[in-house]
Amino acid sequence: MSTTTVDTPPVARATGGNSRTGDKLFAGAATASGLFVLVLLGAIIVSLFIGALPAFRAFGPFFLVNANWDPVQEIFGAAVPIFGTVVTSVLALLMAVPLAFGIAFFLTELAPAWMRRPVGTAIELLAAVPSIIFGMWGFFVIVPIMGTYIEPPIIDLLDGVPLLGTLFSGAPFGTGIFTAALILALMVIPFIAATMRDVFLTVPAVYKESAYGLGCTTWEVMRSIVIPFTRVSVVGGIMLGLGRALGETMAVTFVIGNTNRITGSLFGPGNTIASIVALEFPESPAGSLKLSSLLALGFILFAISFIVLAISRFLLKPKAAA
Repeated sequence: MSTTTVDTPPVARATGGNSRTGDKLFAGAATASGLFVLVLLGAIIVSLFIGALPAFRAFGPFFLVNANWDPVQEIFGAAVPIFGTVVTSVLALLMAVPLAFGIAFFLTELAPAWMRRPVGTAIELLAAVPSIIFGMWGFFVIVPIMGTYIEPPIIDLLDGVPLLGTLFSGAPFGTGIFTAALILALMVIPFIAATMRDVFLTVPAVYKESAYGLGCTTWEVMRSIVIPFTRVSVVGGIMLGLGRALGETMAVTFVIGNTNRITGSLFGPGNTIASIVALEFPESPAGSLKLSSLLALGFILFAISFIVLAISRFLLKPKAAA
């Protein structure tokens, strides 16, 4: 019995060869892109650390808890900017997350169809506003309102109240940690709200319809179906907003007061790592201890961001089955 062998057409062989070559090229490009991110990240860390070494050698661990910043005597400490960075970012999230959740909840569950697109577009446009515009608007609009209409009645109302009286005390200048946190909250709301809206829309309709069929209210569907289904992405959006708040520079510089001291009042002036670096970096001679201290602050900010990311990853880690 004779058998007939069918040869693969030349065109098919050529196509298969080109396909394999294309796959290899694409895989190589993707791998190079991933490695480039790691190399870039490592280069930033190493550059900051090398630049910060003179400050770390001069002040040691005391650099982290020292509240003095005296360029004349070359005594530098990171306690004030670290305190301001953490406090303003946390306050901003406390104000921004509930509002962002409300916006996303409204756009996905309550808003009529004709309103969802315009409001969603407005949120996205708000996210594109440059930070310096927020800073100028905050300085010329929000600061006078805070100093004239908001801070004085709050100070008078809480005067003498334990803890709250201390947190909201001082001269009503309008600038300060609370005003900076308010501006940061307005800046990060669009990022968090847009992320929440997009992930809420990914929930399969059959899940929500089944819950409604069982008699659940809109809030019960959101609490029991939507939020558990999108928990990872929601936390990721919040972390995105926190990252924006931690590293914000110009908007905070306009309204925080730029004072290198720690006060017990949220209405008092302060400083952040990003703002002090932006203000004093141009006046720092190359090779000086001051420049090294500013680079050390940048390295600390990077470390804070890494710690926040690590905590978020730990919170999102799947729980082991009992």
